[in-house]
Amino acid sequence: MPANAPSPDLSDGDLWVFGYGSLMWKPGFEFIEQLPARLIGEHRALCVYSFDHRGTPEKPGLVLGLDRGGACRGIAFRVAATRRNDTIAYLRAREQTTNVYREVMRSVWLENEARQRVSALAYVVDRGHVQYAGRLSLSEQLRFVQQGHGRSGNNRDYVLSTVAAIEKQGFRDAPLHQLAVMLHDAHAARHPLQDAGDT
Repeated sequence: MPANAPSPDLSDGDLWVFGYGSLMWKPGFEFIEQLPARLIGEHRALCVYSFDHRGTPEKPGLVLGLDRGGACRGIAFRVAATRRNDTIAYLRAREQTTNVYREVMRSVWLENEARQRVSALAYVVDRGHVQYAGRLSLSEQLRFVQQGHGRSGNNRDYVLSTVAAIEKQGFRDAPLHQLAVMLHDAHAARHPLQDAGDT
């Protein structure tokens, strides 16, 4: 869907937004509440080459997308109806700089006492896009993350901040946690004195 295409699902009432990557730790929009949530049918994966926020076309980084299959735990943000249009515009400007994502509404299950299901705005990777990386090995992911640096900063910080946000929610994402360990080890190998606390 083009970034400016009208979306009939986004017409009125409060808006739920599902965050599974940087939105978990840097939403950037006003919200009424946030709740742990689970989306079924897609999983979180470092499957998007970043040409903008965390890399360049010459030296791509890697960012997260929702890819088909499995499930994803994240955060559902509830945005007031009066803020929904501004929030959608903000998210399109942030997430759709290269249109690598499809803007969709997905059912998510809130992990609250009621365990209610709501329809939430989510950004799912477009598998037909040139930036779709597919399933990369951990060593390939490490290489792209180590080289990636874009207008929002370096790729390493993006991965480690996402892992910290996941841990704060009380769960783990095994592949991302494994990559985080590899990033720490690679950093320690390059900066042994710094990591030992010496100055």
